[in-house]
Amino acid sequence: MIELVSLKGMPRDYKIMLLKELGYDSDNKYILKNGKKYFDKYTNEPVQIDNMAILPGSTVILDNNPLSISSFLEEFPDVL
Repeated sequence: MIELVSLKGMPRDYKIMLLKELGYDSDNKYILKNGKKYFDKYTNEPVQIDNMAILPGSTVILDNNPLSISSFLEEFPDVL
């Protein structure tokens, strides 16, 4: 069974360390990739660090909203 861990209560500096381990960065508000704002694949909106989601079995960062989560699970049904 996969254990889910919420990022909501994680301190911002821990989230930034996690992002850096995954090859991303942050301006302390938005997620950055190669120095530019990182956009959610499904909504095409910039992802804020306080609303990011990383699903188990993936290193794809999404905005934590129903559209992005359901679209991701539809595209990758074997992740969970």
